[in-house]
Amino acid sequence: MNFVPTLPKLRFRKTRAAVALTAVLGLSLAACGNDSGGGSSDDKAKAAGITLVKPGKLTVCTHLPYKPFQYKDGTDVVGFDVDLLNLVADDLGVKQDVVNIEWAQVTSGAAFQAKKCDMGMGAMTITKERQAAISITDPYMDATQVLMAKKDSGISSLADLRGKKLGAQADTTGKKYADENAAANGYTVIPFNDLALQENNVKSGRVAAAINDNGVLYDFVKDNPDMAVVAEFNTGEQYGFGALKDGSGPKLVSKFNELLTKAKSDGKYNEIYKKWFGVEPKK
Repeated sequence: MNFVPTLPKLRFRKTRAAVALTAVLGLSLAACGNDSGGGSSDDKAKAAGITLVKPGKLTVCTHLPYKPFQYKDGTDVVGFDVDLLNLVADDLGVKQDVVNIEWAQVTSGAAFQAKKCDMGMGAMTITKERQAAISITDPYMDATQVLMAKKDSGISSLADLRGKKLGAQADTTGKKYADENAAANGYTVIPFNDLALQENNVKSGRVAAAINDNGVLYDFVKDNPDMAVVAEFNTGEQYGFGALKDGSGPKLVSKFNELLTKAKSDGKYNEIYKKWFGVEPKK
């Protein structure tokens, strides 16, 4: 098979040329494939003992939208959490790539185990259950639950919701708080898969009020003057970013913790915070 004596010499040359051209095209396409990934080399990640699920990218899972932490602006995903995790991506010399996924897959660790992402973001409250399932960074922000209703609704507490419907986002600490207080206050909890659905169902009147994190509901009220945050609940929550329980997960968590400390000392954290919340964080 390696030699065919009856083939004309010219034909043999053409065949060799075609093979060579095919090899060159194959190399060119492979190079284009690497470039189209939008990321640079992940040599810095490898040097730090970190293996990324996609070369040249820090792949981050979240559940959109959760403004101002992460949401779509045109084709880009932007927000406070995005900017904070860009500290990690920039340090590793790669690009951040955001994947929209069911929130429970992030908090349970299923998304990391399936190698769908390297880290998870979403204003995620640090809880014992989540710490048992995934690696979680140091806290990067304090938070609490708040109640939002129409400004003229007359609602100012959970007790005012007796016989009414309260919207809560599925798989969140707000939903847990709503469930725990439902019997005492006589309301029905209506779960929604995402924040936008929850907020808009209060506006439409399908539910009388909504409970969720203070950052997102205050942001919604800012753009919707007919709505108001009518009560706050001192739940003492803190946010962290998630990663795989083993492997590269703890190393990514350690990397973020290191960069967060630096950002707080050199003013970068305050700069990012003010960009998204309009004020600097309380000391």
